[in-house]
Amino acid sequence: MGFFRKAASGPGNNYIALDIGTEYVKALLCSPEGTKARVLGTGKKRQKLGEMQSGAVTDIAAVINNCQDAIRDAEKMAGTSANQLIMGIAGELVKGATTTINYTRREPDTKIDLAELKNIVHKVQWKAFDEVRAELAYETGYNEIDVKLVNAAIVDVRIDGYKVSNPLGFQGKDVTISIFNAFAPLVHYGALQTIAAELGMELLAVTSEPYAVARCMGFEDGGNFSAIFIDIGGGTTDLAVVRYGSVEGTRMFTLGGRTFTKRLAQALNISFEEAEEIKLAYSDEKLEKQSHRIVREAMKSDCEVWLSGVALTLSEFENVDVLPSRILLCGGGSNLPEIKEVMDSREWITQLPFPNKPHISFMHPKMITNVIDETKSLGSSQDITPMALANIALEYISEEQILSKLLKKVVRLMQI
Repeated sequence: MGFFRKAASGPGNNYIALDIGTEYVKALLCSPEGTKARVLGTGKKRQKLGEMQSGAVTDIAAVINNCQDAIRDAEKMAGTSANQLIMGIAGELVKGATTTINYTRREPDTKIDLAELKNIVHKVQWKAFDEVRAELAYETGYNEIDVKLVNAAIVDVRIDGYKVSNPLGFQGKDVTISIFNAFAPLVHYGALQTIAAELGMELLAVTSEPYAVARCMGFEDGGNFSAIFIDIGGGTTDLAVVRYGSVEGTRMFTLGGRTFTKRLAQALNISFEEAEEIKLAYSDEKLEKQSHRIVREAMKSDCEVWLSGVALTLSEFENVDVLPSRILLCGGGSNLPEIKEVMDSREWITQLPFPNKPHISFMHPKMITNVIDETKSLGSSQDITPMALANIALEYISEEQILSKLLKKVVRLMQI
């Protein structure tokens, strides 16, 4: 533990994991220790109505202030500061997909060297980039030039059908590489870059939040891990499909906790703030019987609409022939009891390629084994996303594999 007593005296390699959500800004101050990170301080600031909309920033100046407050609280708790930053990006227009590209080598008998590997990664990533960017532009109506690459990661590499982690030195004819790419509209991505610049720390990455959540459970060593991750935030619901240890893709739709609060405010003819308090009390089972029944009726119909959004979004994963039978829920909105109730019904899964009825369970911070909470204050499902960002930051800080380094160089060129 001597390492951490020393690290607490200055920023060192400390970093902030910043989750800018529709409802809250959450900041974790973390100190890396090999393959793990220790959370030394936490901060949280509520966002006002109008500062965020469906996961996207609508008032940059106000959000910067909120971020500064949350980071200040995290630094105060930790008794130290940080000099690096990782930010999450979410929202309805953030799309992620894994693209598999096959590259045929002209001289299969020669060993793959660094120059050839660079060439392969360049060609594969540009092809994947063009495919997904064109698809996003078509879906959203944005011009392709207004779509920005957020982050990319190599999911799988095979030479003549054999899985390898580092292709250098191998011989073979067909190199198949699967790359996950996340994209967002320039206006959305640019707002986060502006916020990062104002916070005055080295930006490690802006990364797709559903991708980070899908990678947070340390399943890389177990290639059989398959699950659907559903993160219900204030403004959006984010989904990620993982099959056999690989992230197949991510999607989002604009229905989150605020939608339920607005319905409650209308049903009870009260303000949004009062409705939010009643909703939270309802989720914690602190309402009297009559009030509980009224709130339940309002929530039930909205949860059914939400569930139809989940079904529709999952149907968009056309490249997935069989959906995983394990669903993991997180985010503040997942605390509503009706969410799990409607998901446990059989009707909604009949139109989707589930092999059997999916098992629904909730994620808990303890599941993120690479992130150790020294503060003992992270116990809620809404803490999963900032912890997932803290986990993904380790990849940017640690010594990286040669393939990941090459891909990051290509990504930087694409982001210029």
